Amino acid sequence: MHAERVSVSAATCRAIEKTRAEGGRVIAVGTTVIRALESAALAATPATIAAAASGPTKARSPAPHAPALHLPPEGWSGETRLFIRPGFNFQVADALLTNFHLPESTLLMLVCAFAGMDPVLAAYEHAVRAKYRFFSYGDAMFLTNATMRATG
Repeated sequence: MHAERVSVSAATCRAIEKTRAEGGRVIAVGTTVIRALESAALAATPATIAAAASGPTKARSPAPHAPALHLPPEGWSGETRLFIRPGFNFQVADALLTNFHLPESTLLMLVCAFAGMDPVLAAYEHAVRAKYRFFSYGDAMFLTNATMRATG
């Protein structure tokens, strides 16, 4: 998995906590944002690394609009090599806006982990039939977090 230098500011962490406390949704724009937020959450609580890697559980899956308790109040920056694939336990975002990624890519795996394999594959079938554009300057999709849908 490629490394990315990312930064999640203290202001962003506070905004996420405030949004959750007020019943709002956290919407990530792009897969880099998902990787940054999840890396920050994992760095805030090292014990969550094993739980995230082992997959979703009732105890670790936040309810929709629950406070983001696992973000560091001081923010976080660093290099992330976080490889998100199906079974990953997302902690932060409720929804994701991203483009259609290339088949067999690590980012497609991230999208499937986030929204669920069946809904993503159905969206891709539609995109191919409708001749959507793929990759960096292609069409976009709005996805909701499958784990949070299941617990809500």
